[in-house]
Amino acid sequence: MESHDLWIFKHVAELQSVSKAAEKLGYVQPNVSQRIKSLEDELGVKLFMRNNRGVTLTEKGNVLLEYTNQIILLMDEAKSVISPQKWRESLTIGASQTISAVRIPQLFSSFLKEHKNMDVKVRTNDKQRLQEMLSYGELDGVFINGAYNSAQFEPVYRYFEKIVLISPKHSQLEKQHDQTLIVNSDINCIYRNKMIDFANKSYFHDPTIMEFDSLESILQAVHDGLGITILPADVAYNRKEIKTVQYQELSDTIMIDFIIKRRKQKPQSLTKFIRFLQRT
Repeated sequence: MESHDLWIFKHVAELQSVSKAAEKLGYVQPNVSQRIKSLEDELGVKLFMRNNRGVTLTEKGNVLLEYTNQIILLMDEAKSVISPQKWRESLTIGASQTISAVRIPQLFSSFLKEHKNMDVKVRTNDKQRLQEMLSYGELDGVFINGAYNSAQFEPVYRYFEKIVLISPKHSQLEKQHDQTLIVNSDINCIYRNKMIDFANKSYFHDPTIMEFDSLESILQAVHDGLGITILPADVAYNRKEIKTVQYQELSDTIMIDFIIKRRKQKPQSLTKFIRFLQRT
């Protein structure tokens, strides 16, 4: 078996599609199909079952994927140890836009003081997509709130963050009418749900909901007097220079888990990051 064939096999397995793997790798589809067939011929087993939606791993294919992941991890680690100037360790973390706004940059600022020879990337997306990216091996770990696939992922670190109600100065929150809730457009966003829950508990009468896709747009909307929102305290207080809004810290907290894919062997960079988190 050649390492490059295993790399192609890994992409097909995780994307569950020969065509998607070919597109991602920049190959023509017949070449990818031929590499997979060569692997199957060499091993004498079927690695994939074909269906109308793509391919799924057989039992033997799952075994090979586990070994493939370990082999690729060891190869990457060997490169970074033997030639650290040429092959730097890499770490790719996922989080929602709101979670990644302040807390994660602060964590990486401290982490990279200890581990300078490492390339770090942060990917932002909605909760469902982040779990898919983690499952496919596009991410090493994800900061997430709420339920996740515990059979596939495991938590290795947890923290709690305070939340703050942000409103235009001089707005009267006791008025139960004409309130506009400024929220993220992702219906699974925990801060969106906290905002709606707060409105319900405060007996706001039929509040208007205004949706935005970005954190900066939400903050700007409150700044411009369009409505109220709930965000992490770190985010709110990091922008205290905005003089046109007021802050009210709420009693609720939000639990954030850092989850990784369940596997026998972790990348060296991920192991270092987990140890760092557990010391903080």
